[in-house]
Amino acid sequence: MNFRAQICCVAIGICGLAANGATSLDTESQDPNQWVLPLGSYSAIRHSKLNQITPGNVAGLKVAWMMSTGTLRGQEGQPLIIGDMMYFESSYPNFVYAVNLDDIGRIVWKFAPEQDKFAPSVACCDVVNRGVAYADGKLFVATLDTNLYALDAKTGKTLWAARNGDPQLGQTMTSAPLVVHDKVIVGIAGGEYGVRGYLSAYDTKTGKLAWRAHSVGSDQDMLFDANKTIDGATQSPVGKDSSLKTWQGDQWKLGGGTTWGWYTYDPQLNLVYYGSGNPGTWNPNERPGDNKWSTTIFARNPDTGVAAWAYQMTPHDAWDYDGINESVLTDSVVDGKTIPTLTHFDRNGFAYVLDRRNGKLLKANKFDPSTNWAKEIDLKTGRPVLNPDKMTKEDVNVKDICPAAQGAKNHQPASYDPATKLFYVATNHICMDYQAFSVKYKSGFPYVGALLSMFPADHGNVRGRLIAFDQVSGETKWSINDMFQDYSGPLTTDSGVLFYGTLGGWFKAVDEASGKILYQFHTPSGIIGNPITYMHKGKQYVAVLTGVGGWAAIGLAEGLTKGTEGLGGVGLTASLNDWTNLGGTLVVFSLN
Repeated sequence: MNFRAQICCVAIGICGLAANGATSLDTESQDPNQWVLPLGSYSAIRHSKLNQITPGNVAGLKVAWMMSTGTLRGQEGQPLIIGDMMYFESSYPNFVYAVNLDDIGRIVWKFAPEQDKFAPSVACCDVVNRGVAYADGKLFVATLDTNLYALDAKTGKTLWAARNGDPQLGQTMTSAPLVVHDKVIVGIAGGEYGVRGYLSAYDTKTGKLAWRAHSVGSDQDMLFDANKTIDGATQSPVGKDSSLKTWQGDQWKLGGGTTWGWYTYDPQLNLVYYGSGNPGTWNPNERPGDNKWSTTIFARNPDTGVAAWAYQMTPHDAWDYDGINESVLTDSVVDGKTIPTLTHFDRNGFAYVLDRRNGKLLKANKFDPSTNWAKEIDLKTGRPVLNPDKMTKEDVNVKDICPAAQGAKNHQPASYDPATKLFYVATNHICMDYQAFSVKYKSGFPYVGALLSMFPADHGNVRGRLIAFDQVSGETKWSINDMFQDYSGPLTTDSGVLFYGTLGGWFKAVDEASGKILYQFHTPSGIIGNPITYMHKGKQYVAVLTGVGGWAAIGLAEGLTKGTEGLGGVGLTASLNDWTNLGGTLVVFSLN
């Protein structure tokens, strides 16, 4: 079925399985007692219908139990709750644990995979992991050295393993897989090593590669149909060689566009959505052109991998703005019409609202007030209106570019509350100086070509902001300022209580209506994981992985001290070790 046919059949309700039959995971995710998908649901709204913990009683939260992850590096994921079992994965060496919630303290099984010891040396921004996936009695586990495992959820036994890349080429895997139908979908990391990104789909039963779609290159490699795949910016077919024409010579072979972020899925349209990362190198003078399709949101058929549409957010990315952040699927009222939309808070500081049926740009608003690399996004062309003073160039130190390369929001997923119709977003309030330089490619070595220095926006003492944001109007309803970047994805609940963590280690509960902090607890280490909530034996629990690290705290994670080290991130959080320390701990809260 082609893309236009999908649109028509959705409208009249005769699409068959794709429209009428929700997958079993889609059905299971509607049960608020569990947490069966990495982002809670295919739509990634990270909202729970549980309401036992309220603004009136949340001050009574206590630690119910804790458990060490066995590792000391950044914990960027979240547990899954399947029935009476909890499953979670640590940072490298990627231990996977199964815990029976009826028998806390006993580890039912632990998976400790053998890994390529070279992999950590090519992990640009800490040896993090964003969690496991589940379907049909199996856990799907991505490891740093690019292996994908299917485990028996009851026993931890390996059912199959597949190799998705090669660390010797600079490839790693840090993202959480997504299961759709009989496919498990995974991406690849390594954009700072000249890796050409791709998304892969494996058969959940056998581990056989079903399809692979590259982000840049030939139409065949990208699974593009030149006559049917839609360019979201122009609303017309992409045409032949749409990527190759935007790179000079063979630069696309080192073109980046890696896929290490989050993936979402619309069962009605039968489309998977995800973003691609920065082009290589970070020196824009070495790669003239739009460098398609890096920094792009893709919509693909999960069964075939064929692209329905693609929308590039930052053509010729000259700031390392990536595009891997999650695409949240909701309905939005735009110009008086209710439209099935995709909302994407990009690293570049703009919140994009697209018609998820065809990739058409509907709105694009700045969600951090310091954003200055572009004046606006032109809704007619879909392209940014650039600020020429902030365009980076070889051998020039361009000052005060906002946001910094870590982005106005990085991987930390947003939350959407259907009751308030607002997004709750953990953001970064940071800027940078950026000096590009010439660099040569060598397999397995860094391929960056820029020297960065990051600092708080306005040179102040605020590096993070939690905001309540209207994606259509662009209005920020309230904000909470934090000393360091906010790198923990918020969780909203039906009672109007929001949970999130800070880089300094505070786990907070917030009143969604006012932004008032109702409760906070200092955990053993900084938080870059994403809280979840579940119900067990009539009691609501909130769980979060703590363990500082990632790019946000790369200096502390890797013992770096020079401000420009860690791709420019070390100086930004030089004082973080005054407030927290390394450590990996699962912390679970309840009212009593």
